[in-house]
Amino acid sequence: MRRPALALAVLVTACSHHGKAPERPTPAADLARPGERHLRNVRQLTFGGENAEAYFSFDGRRLVFQSTRDGHACDQEYVMALDGSGVRMVSTGRGRVTCGYFLPGDRELLYASTHSAGPDCPPRPDMSQGYVWKLDDFQLYVTSAEGGASPRPLAPAPGSYNAEATVSRDGWIVFTSTRDGDLDLYKMRVDGSGLTRLTSTPGYDGGAFFSPDGKRIVYRASRPETPEELAEYRRLLGEKLVRPGKLEIWVMDADGGNQRQVTRLGAASFAPFFHPDGKRIIFASNVGDPTGRNFDLYLVNDDGTGLERVTTDESFDGFPMFSPDGKKLVFASNRNGSRPHETNVFIADWVE
Repeated sequence: MRRPALALAVLVTACSHHGKAPERPTPAADLARPGERHLRNVRQLTFGGENAEAYFSFDGRRLVFQSTRDGHACDQEYVMALDGSGVRMVSTGRGRVTCGYFLPGDRELLYASTHSAGPDCPPRPDMSQGYVWKLDDFQLYVTSAEGGASPRPLAPAPGSYNAEATVSRDGWIVFTSTRDGDLDLYKMRVDGSGLTRLTSTPGYDGGAFFSPDGKRIVYRASRPETPEELAEYRRLLGEKLVRPGKLEIWVMDADGGNQRQVTRLGAASFAPFFHPDGKRIIFASNVGDPTGRNFDLYLVNDDGTGLERVTTDESFDGFPMFSPDGKKLVFASNRNGSRPHETNVFIADWVE
């Protein structure tokens, strides 16, 4: 569940901007915070509203991201250049859209949308049961990276949740689906062939990314630990809901083997991505905040050692991704917002 359902995006989208995106102001100075030694020349790429989950094209020249703007009541998918210019919508403008990712060759991209279930934005979840994510009827689609084309469905499973898809350089897709009754990870080729279920342990598995060499997958998972927790998880799942208060980072082989827990933080940890060296993982977590409201980026070795805090902003930092050459990091943050809870996309030079 990236936004609005993968990764804690509901936390960072409390303030919606439903009009035209604001005009770009004069670029600010380096927006790195004290103590962010790995980040230099932090630049803001979007200005105002809800913007998140920006991911690089395979050639490293463009970003695909989701945003609520241009009069739309919920997220649509957009592409832009690395300096924030040339923003254009590539989704249909119908339904709620999330989880955009380029396909190899960068001529097409993949996203998840609810538009086949109806043209309107799905209703928000009922929070009377606490903080929960809603598992709407998201289906996967492929469309032109230039926009304006009719999307074609990929591995449809009507009535189930299918989202959080990312792609390896050698043409495999990993995504989360409820098509077999639980929130599990699946992989398939970019044409939809070779569909394989990778996880089967009860609990939520999602937000997966391939390692640079395509041989491993990093993901986030929740694991009910008692019969009572399992019963509550299944009850919520039956209502198409999931409670994401405790998520840990896991890794496995690309075929689903050697599943292994990396973090044991007892917090909401999400949006993991491999460092270009294939040995470290960057992710977002609220482990450092007793209130659970402040999310920062962290680095950790893939064996769980060497935890290091990367960002220090007092609000929200999440959805990190390294550029293909490892020289830049893109992420979403509430820093430098014009109003509380405003989420924008930032890009920085990465410093070892």
